[in-house]
Amino acid sequence: MSGTSADGIDVALVDIRGGALRLQVKLEAFNIYPYPKSLQKELIEIASGTPISVERLCHLNVYIAEQFSEAVIRLAVEAEIDLAAVDLIGSHGQTLQHCPTPIRQGKKKIRSTLQLGEPSVIAERTGITTVADFRPRDMAAGGEGAPLTPYLHYHLLRHPKKSRVIINLGGISNVTYLKSAGKLEETIAFDTGPANMLIDALVTHVTQAKKCFDRNGAMAKRGKVHPRLYSELMRHPFIKKMPPKSTGREMFGSDMVQKILQRGRILGLSNDDLIATTTAFTAGAIEMNLKRFVLKKAAIDEIIVGGGGVCNPVLMNTLREFLAPVPVLSYEDIGYDSRAIEAMTFAVLAYQTSFNRPTNIPSVTGADHPVVLGKIIPGRLKTSL
Repeated sequence: MSGTSADGIDVALVDIRGGALRLQVKLEAFNIYPYPKSLQKELIEIASGTPISVERLCHLNVYIAEQFSEAVIRLAVEAEIDLAAVDLIGSHGQTLQHCPTPIRQGKKKIRSTLQLGEPSVIAERTGITTVADFRPRDMAAGGEGAPLTPYLHYHLLRHPKKSRVIINLGGISNVTYLKSAGKLEETIAFDTGPANMLIDALVTHVTQAKKCFDRNGAMAKRGKVHPRLYSELMRHPFIKKMPPKSTGREMFGSDMVQKILQRGRILGLSNDDLIATTTAFTAGAIEMNLKRFVLKKAAIDEIIVGGGGVCNPVLMNTLREFLAPVPVLSYEDIGYDSRAIEAMTFAVLAYQTSFNRPTNIPSVTGADHPVVLGKIIPGRLKTSL
């Protein structure tokens, strides 16, 4: 898959065994293959509202699939595994637009989402049956099509005695609550707001693209959190919105970046202060959401954090400060790779789709009922007709 930051393709080779409720999931290999810089730039611009022709959109759908196919083949070579030994590919694709809030057109309420990366190309290039387009079926059933990673969180991280919260710090931040020894339908999960997406975009802008992210939180560490700007950011309506809720670049993209830059100029803030305040906002939004929508219903024994934001020590330390005294760990602390979880999710979803098993969680997405996610594109025939 490739996330909202559009910085590259996450590829996980996963061994999966078991049934609907008792899955065994083991990561065998993982790598991230960067997009060409020109492609990343174009995708972010499009997702932020830059107009695009239908011809170009059509081209990108196949070009991204070629990139995905090449990434799969590269990981197989690195892992020294024959592609013929791989049963399935689960491809999330590259999200260009995600519109979970229904728009009324005539008598219909329309929810929509668009991920690029034509699965027919992936199946043809690799010869492997490919499952893709996981979000639309949930939306057709009245859900938001997101988040979907809580399904893996439940199977991988639920604990018989500890109630856990899983935080993903990707482009967008989201949380999953897993009740100790709980059932799948008791899972609570939703997006809380921006994470790396907003920080990365501001870093790219203020450094004139000399940097594209705040490596090791260096800028945030040098800066100071501005109380007034922080307070203004925390009043964003999405932060206070009741779940189910999901979001993306359409809400926390270029328009919000420009608003923050404008307020920073008015308030006389340095570039480092802007990054420090936005980093604190990411943590603050998570804290507010947990207090409003989880802690009022249940206690939390442990918090586990994954995603690229784990590499930002300022963000992690701020989270620990805001969420104390609950212990805050990373995936690595419990033996997993933070970077691989989302790609692993779509391997698991593809596996379950192949058995016609539903994998959305209606209590999370808001769907009317459980549904089987994804579209199946068969691999190459093994014998000639």
